[in-house]
This record gives sequence, C-alpha cells and structure tokens, in this order.
Amino acid sequence: MDPLRLCLVADIHHGEDHFTKKGSQALPLLGEFARFANDARPSAVIDLGDRISDVDRETDSRLEREVAEGFRAVNAPVFHLCGNHDRAFLSVAENAEILGQSLASQTIDLGDWTLVLWRADSRIHRPGGFVLTEADLLWLAAVVRTASKPLAIVSHVPISGHSQAGNYYFERNPDAATYPGGAERARAILATARVPVACFAGHVHWNTLTLVDGQPHLTLQSLTESFTTHPEPAGAFALLELSETIHWRVFGKDSFEVRLDAAETARRWITPLPPFDEHPEVRLRSLVLAEPARS
Repeated sequence: MDPLRLCLVADIHHGEDHFTKKGSQALPLLGEFARFANDARPSAVIDLGDRISDVDRETDSRLEREVAEGFRAVNAPVFHLCGNHDRAFLSVAENAEILGQSLASQTIDLGDWTLVLWRADSRIHRPGGFVLTEADLLWLAAVVRTASKPLAIVSHVPISGHSQAGNYYFERNPDAATYPGGAERARAILATARVPVACFAGHVHWNTLTLVDGQPHLTLQSLTESFTTHPEPAGAFALLELSETIHWRVFGKDSFEVRLDAAETARRWITPLPPFDEHPEVRLRSLVLAEPARS
C-alpha cells in the first residue's frame, strides 16, 4: 500500500526582516516549496499559518495576497490555517476572502487516515495571550470521540506543552508558545482517542518531537527562521507520509526526520504519579526513614 503523502510549510513570515526572521526572502523560498510539492505529488498541501509578519491592516492585506499568489503555483489542493500574525489586524473572514477558502475547522477523509484541520483561535489576546475557546475544544472532542480512522491533526499553535529551553523566542516567554491552561485540556481530549493520533503544528520556529501519553506532537521549523541556521534562513518544509508508519521529513538547512509505528500511538501510558508528598506509599516510606533508630 502506497503511503498517503502531505506537504507542509509553516511560518512563512513574508514581509521585512525582523529579529531572526528573514521575511524578505519568503516569496523566493515559497517558490522553492511549491516546486518541491509539485515534485512530491501529495494528496494535499498544508500551510500551518503565520504567512506574514504583521504591520497594519493595509500592509497585511497586501502581504497576504502576495503569499496567496505564491501558493497558486502548487498543483495539489492547498489548505490554510491562520497564525497569530495573520490575525493581528485581519479577521478570519478577511483571511478567508484572500485565500479563497473557508477557514473553519474541518475534517478531510484521505482514505486510511483522516486529516483534521483544527483551526483553533490563533489570535493573541492582550492581555491573556492565546485563548483556547470552549467551542474549539468541543469541536476537537467530537472529532476524537467519533473517529474510526487514524487522525493527523494540524494546528498553528502546538499543544504538547514541551520545553522551550533554547528557543530564541520562547525560552523566556513560554506562555506565548501554547495555550496556557487550554493545552492541557486539549491533551486530555486526545488521550481518549481509540485510534492512532499524530499532531503537527508551527508557531515555535523549530523542529521538535514530543511524545505525550504515547501520542507524537511534532512542530515544523519556519520557512524563514534563522536562529538555528544563522545567518541564512532555514528554508524548511516537510513531507509527511502516513500508512502503518508515520514518516516525517523536514528539508532545507535545518533537516529533521522521524519514523514511528502508527499503531503504537493508540497505546496509552500509565497515569503519572501525583506529587511525591501526596502519594500514600511515598509518604509512608518517608515517615519510616525519618523515625529515629531504636537500640
């Protein structure tokens, strides 16, 4: 059986260079991704969001339209998600009009797997940061509860809760790397799945793999990020092949590869211990060790 093929790109950040983002090189790099995707002949191409680096409503609209034009070179169906920069000055409806497609969450039957486009709210609220709404959680719960096929779940913001140690943007800003509070609830929903599950996200601008309760969470390096490949942009994009295995390959200057047995992702781990000082066996042992020796 031939594997299902998907091509993914994240955090294009078209616009001016900013911090370590080489936004001025975004469109040529997007052209390279389009050629790669056309050669790979995937079932679908997925844009994980943050197509631009936001400036103001007028500039952002122009930048988004330029990126949308770049995606027209792709022969396969293209599905877009919104990132926080896409939503700073533009609404979901305005993004949808520019991209020519609905940006509501949806599932797509791709044969042996179901592609889950979880377009959860990606606007950064000030104050509050990312907010995972009850509606987004309920939508995800319904998908997981009724799933009869393995799920490949894509979102802009990762929900793994993985460490940000070493990350240029998020080591000292970890709350901005995920949904504070909400991510834990989302992981609890995923833990109820009776089918294999794999999650893919962008936003954090680096390649990572985190296993949570047996389920893999992968993040994809930004197309234009340079903090891991300084002074050049990473030029990163991914090929995902899904069958009995989950095969994830990131190309560009920041290459990365993972291969996992899909069936293993449906096996739940043993529930973690509570804090040691709350566990009765650990507390009893501590009391015994603390008793003074008797002659």
